[in-house]
Amino acid sequence: MLRIPRIPQRFSEPNTCSLRTSTGLEVRIQRYALRIPGCVESGTRGYTLAKINRAIISVSDKIGIADFAKALSSMGVEIISTGGTYKVLKEAGIPVIEVSEVTGFPEMLEGRVKTLHPKIHAGILARRDVKEHMDAIAEKGIKTIDMVVINLYPFKQTVLKEGVTFEEIVENIDIGGPSMIRAAAKNYKDVAVVTKPCQYEDIIKQLQETGELSLDTHQKLMTDAFILTANYDDMIAAKMFERFGEGFPDSFPIPSEKVEDLRYGENPNQKAAFYKDPFTPGTTVAKAEQIHGKQLSYNNILDLDKAMDICMDFDRPTAVVMKHTNPCGLASADNIDEAFITAYNVDPLSAFGCVICLNRNCTVATATEISQHFVEAVICPDYEEGAIEIMEAKKNIRILRTNMPICPAAKHREYKVKKIQGGMLVQTDEDVVIDPKNLKVVTNRAPTQEEIHSLLFAWKLAKHVTSNAVVYVRGERAVGIGAGQMSRVDSAKIATMKANEPTQGCVMASDAFFPFRDGVDEAANAGVTAIIQPGGSIRDQEVIDAANEHNMAMVFTGCRVFRHG
Repeated sequence: MLRIPRIPQRFSEPNTCSLRTSTGLEVRIQRYALRIPGCVESGTRGYTLAKINRAIISVSDKIGIADFAKALSSMGVEIISTGGTYKVLKEAGIPVIEVSEVTGFPEMLEGRVKTLHPKIHAGILARRDVKEHMDAIAEKGIKTIDMVVINLYPFKQTVLKEGVTFEEIVENIDIGGPSMIRAAAKNYKDVAVVTKPCQYEDIIKQLQETGELSLDTHQKLMTDAFILTANYDDMIAAKMFERFGEGFPDSFPIPSEKVEDLRYGENPNQKAAFYKDPFTPGTTVAKAEQIHGKQLSYNNILDLDKAMDICMDFDRPTAVVMKHTNPCGLASADNIDEAFITAYNVDPLSAFGCVICLNRNCTVATATEISQHFVEAVICPDYEEGAIEIMEAKKNIRILRTNMPICPAAKHREYKVKKIQGGMLVQTDEDVVIDPKNLKVVTNRAPTQEEIHSLLFAWKLAKHVTSNAVVYVRGERAVGIGAGQMSRVDSAKIATMKANEPTQGCVMASDAFFPFRDGVDEAANAGVTAIIQPGGSIRDQEVIDAANEHNMAMVFTGCRVFRHG
């Protein structure tokens, strides 16, 4: 029989079990747990967790902190605190020690230096299972800190404050808080790191019931802590890069905060959540107010975002009908009622289950029209009195308002980020404005002024349609939309097929050059009179010749607006 050697006395008495190998050899295994003064055994994987004897509390968000501290104090926890938090706890009658009493050093530099001291950080970072650590802090008269309760300076709130100065922003960058949070999170097995008021209730309940926090709880608190500091740093980095940076940084900061968990993702088997960038200005879906209907789906949000993106290219009253991230209807008119009816009738078959964006307030007339159809969601700046009540008759329709204009001036250009397996792609936003004076006429016939007006409208539509995009337009309304095909001629055929009215006399826009003349020939068959496209193909002359054969006008923009997906 094999025996494991005796273990030093600082370990507990062993649990013994026996195993027998395939050869008949009996092996006795003894398991030991480390016995540490002031610690209790966790029961999770035999690891021992430190009893919470001392806590440091320093919070900018004071919600619930007095009750939380009072509950800790009632369980014999010694509380250390700083500045405003100390004052709140003192006024609440809670026994509390000011941090300067622990460090032997006053707060200085207008509060910039409070907790950055070995008596704080060594107390947090000392590993209870490492004798050298415990001996070192004992030698310096440092006591362990078993809980760190911190939430950070309100950097985000400061940035969003109207009229804020850059100096105010800088002063609201927390230094001591993140340092203590990271220290506690690093030593998560021995220290509970509490960063959100919503955690208080469960922590107190668990302490009251068991006298300790489980290892699972320690791990969850640690994870939340590192997510908090990472996002805090991202917010700071994003604002500094916005002010002083250029090009693409070595690491791309993406500040975010969770809006809500979604019912599911693109499909019911996928989990999903919705996050927003708290600093994005202008009008966004993330800022919109939902005033009726069931929870937005993952796909609803994608479609609403895309629909608003299109609407923001137009100053005149405009309606977009969106389905599966592609427009199936678009129209501008003298009023929003006419714009919506025209847009919806571009492709009413595809519009079943669509989302709608209006860049003007929804009128009673438009609401009445919308209520006649199956519509997933509507978004617009606001609603005329009585309009919401009309649409509310359809209990599942999502009704949102932005409370802000939907127009070119409200559009914020930002980096576009797409996650891929193992990384992400980042690019600048498409920000192209076509000056009619810069259009290059390449055919024998120049377009008329009426055709130019329609061509520019068509080009604005084409740049929002998934490639290979081909669209037919008459005046200020879409007639046929061909999207997402592997060949451009097939997109042209689909645009013809999708048209709900004769295409004779329409103009065409293409998001990229024609690689062959077949797309032009298809347009001619549909009765198209003028084409706008980037140009740049090695077969441009072949395409121009085809346009001339059909007596079409063709202009080059010199700018591709291709969207891969």
